[in-house]
Amino acid sequence: MQKTTRKAYLDLERKAEFKSEFFDGEMFAMAGASRKHNLILCNIISVLRNQLIDGPCNVYPSDMKVRVERINKYAYPDIAIACEPEFFEDDHNDILLNPVVVIEILSDATEAYDRGKKFIHYQFVPSLVEYILVSQHSHEVERFVRQKEGAWIYSRHDGPEGRVPVGAAGCELPLWEIYRSVVL
Repeated sequence: MQKTTRKAYLDLERKAEFKSEFFDGEMFAMAGASRKHNLILCNIISVLRNQLIDGPCNVYPSDMKVRVERINKYAYPDIAIACEPEFFEDDHNDILLNPVVVIEILSDATEAYDRGKKFIHYQFVPSLVEYILVSQHSHEVERFVRQKEGAWIYSRHDGPEGRVPVGAAGCELPLWEIYRSVVL
């Protein structure tokens, strides 16, 4: 397979009808999302936006790319949160360089990747403090928080009464709101 440059990828991606991630010279087409995935995504974005609207942090949905410079990767997280000052790769402002939180909604097709290599890749983003995984099958959210020495601490939050702190952005996600109108 012939590799492409970052510049060629960005030129193509900004004109493309469908999204592709980029890793070390290769492009990977992204699959569409299910109804459940989209409902959960909208619910999380709504809850976070309402809590962050007057503060220094912004929440971005899945059209915002995140650059992982160290390994030459561009990814589309389901949700990214960045706090002031926000840094972008160029004047297009469509490639975030310093997310503090990344949230991925797990699907059967992507769960192993989201838990494995994708999480490893995101760990190369120096600003990233929290990585959150949201189930589509049950009221369950997993949260990884980077410690000052670099270790990641895991916590699991479940049940409709559960609440997930999003400490890097100073807010929280009540599970009943994440799964509102979602049939599990």
